[in-house]
Amino acid sequence: MLLKPAELSQVLLVHPRFSRRAARYTSSDLEESIELIRATGAELVGVVDAPLTGVDAKHFIGSGKVDEVIAAAHDVCADTIIVDQPLAPGQERNLQRSIGLPVVDRIGLILDIFAQRARSYEGKLQVELAQLRHLSTRLVRGWTHLERQKGGIGLRGPGESQLETDRRLVRDRIALLRRRLARVHRQRGQNRARRARSDLPTLSLAGYTNSGKSTLFNRLSGGGVYAANLLFATLDPTLRKVELPGCEPLVLADTVGFVRDLPHELIEAFQSTLEEVSGADLILHVVDSAREEVAELKAEVNKVLEQIGAGSVPQLMINNKIDLLGRPPALERDADGNPQTVWLSAQSGAGVELLHDAITELLTDRWQSYQLALAGVDGAIRAAVFQHGRITEEGFADDGGWDIQFEMAPADYQRLIGSRIACSDESSAN
Repeated sequence: MLLKPAELSQVLLVHPRFSRRAARYTSSDLEESIELIRATGAELVGVVDAPLTGVDAKHFIGSGKVDEVIAAAHDVCADTIIVDQPLAPGQERNLQRSIGLPVVDRIGLILDIFAQRARSYEGKLQVELAQLRHLSTRLVRGWTHLERQKGGIGLRGPGESQLETDRRLVRDRIALLRRRLARVHRQRGQNRARRARSDLPTLSLAGYTNSGKSTLFNRLSGGGVYAANLLFATLDPTLRKVELPGCEPLVLADTVGFVRDLPHELIEAFQSTLEEVSGADLILHVVDSAREEVAELKAEVNKVLEQIGAGSVPQLMINNKIDLLGRPPALERDADGNPQTVWLSAQSGAGVELLHDAITELLTDRWQSYQLALAGVDGAIRAAVFQHGRITEEGFADDGGWDIQFEMAPADYQRLIGSRIACSDESSAN
């Protein structure tokens, strides 16, 4: 059963900034944290800026800043404190004791959003596993008042028994979730194997959350995937078969978006989902080109791709939201003349045809050359060649047929030959 998300209503955000890494912790990080809070449905009532030169072992932010947070929480009537950094269990416990309010770190905040957005069976299993892994490190801290009872024969109190029971229940639940996710993982592997046998190329959309991946997915596939101006608007992966002009059929996958410092618990829990990216033939790396820190966001996405084993998969960069920049669509190429970057707007559709061309060009590099001699009654086969392949040379034969040379994906050629044999068998039978 999926753990219920924390009830967040009046939130005070504590935003630590490390002076030695000022280039990374910019104002955009604060904006992202505010958007994460908005994604939970909570109301942000205040922000406490916390410049740091080092981490305080007890409270993370130091005792002086804790007093400032207490005063600010009282002034704005906050009922929850969110610290925009991962906290050690002891630091989280000490902050709660000192402030007297629930404290949630960045990992807990992201897990809360995922728990609200999970819809599929697999998604719920993945989120619950991540929640329990995060909770398991905090059980001892949460039951400290019971740990103080002495052990030994005749001295084991109910507190120790309760703590051990909680540990065992969490361990058992984690083991059960791992077994269930293993079954789902095998099913996904079987599906990928079937797609590999059909030789359909797979394209996966990847990128920072709220970069427009789901909007572009709907634009390319005509699917009805939920898309909104929210972080992690979609969580569960979606796959669609797509046919682009002049290109073989392909499978397009929309996956969960990435974010700065994505919790390790989520990466492990969503391993089977993220394998849709690592097993792709081409990654469409979608970027919100209207944001100032584009290079940093690209680096964050590439870091996660490396973690999941997708660092070597070819990428086509998609600079989305050009309508916010007022620049025209464009297709940029690398030094070898291959498509490298497409500038487009998934919302308006401007430049999507350039993306079609780039995908077709990249995928048709796998095509091979073939030659067929077709009779006059093979018009349907000739039409299929024009639809799924690329004619390089064509001439009329003496018997009224065609001699054609063309390029085509090997899988499409096998289907073409299969249909031609079937037609010949049917004609012979008649």
